[in-house]
Amino acid sequence: MSGTSDVQDLPNVIPGALEMPTAEKLKECPTLTHRPRILILYGSLRPQSFSRKLALEAQRLLEQLGADTRLFDPHALPMLDSVPATHPKVQELRQASLWSEGHVWVSPERHGTLTAVFKNQIDWLPLEDGSVRPTQGRTLAVMQVCGGSQSFNVVNALRVLGRWMRMVTIPNQSSVAKAWQEFDDAGRMRPSPYYDRVVDVMEELVKFTLLVRGRSDYLVNRYSERKGAVEAAALAAAAGVVETDLSEEESA
Repeated sequence: MSGTSDVQDLPNVIPGALEMPTAEKLKECPTLTHRPRILILYGSLRPQSFSRKLALEAQRLLEQLGADTRLFDPHALPMLDSVPATHPKVQELRQASLWSEGHVWVSPERHGTLTAVFKNQIDWLPLEDGSVRPTQGRTLAVMQVCGGSQSFNVVNALRVLGRWMRMVTIPNQSSVAKAWQEFDDAGRMRPSPYYDRVVDVMEELVKFTLLVRGRSDYLVNRYSERKGAVEAAALAAAAGVVETDLSEEESA
């Protein structure tokens, strides 16, 4: 089998829209030198929120690893569609996502899944806003805190949500069991295998963000979208021919 696809064997594929992926195209992508930009979201409004404490611990680690971070406070973010998208808190969230190159998502587990507080933040981030996609191509690390024994319901749900938001979710993840005993009175996470896993996840997120950023537009460029562009160009060209023929008839 040759290294290129023979479009004659693919009658349903539009040749002009099918591109051969190559390492050279990745090398042509811009090299970015600023610090990786990471947005951190957490999913609880409680004064002693363990998801917020874990988010703050992640922020400290990320900054030590060379990242530039923003921690979004979900207080005062209205429920989806209860206010216009021009609301200042909604705009703050959307601008932070546009600024970011990667996300950290931290949610408690409630009734076997992520909280409404967390989901509301994601629901305010549209898949598309004009020609801009606030989450597509960004890296993502997922973590959860548990009140009891260790569970993976939330991180599994967050992975599904990240895929839906067209994000590059890293392989590693963290689930902190009995979170109430993993933090000291100052809100700092105690040494433990759970803490070590959080370090692993943040380190991996920075690595994947460095790998993906600058290349995300190429990596998420899709045949189906290129096909639409090729078909639109063909229709425009055909319309131009028709307009030219009509003009010539009118002038004759």
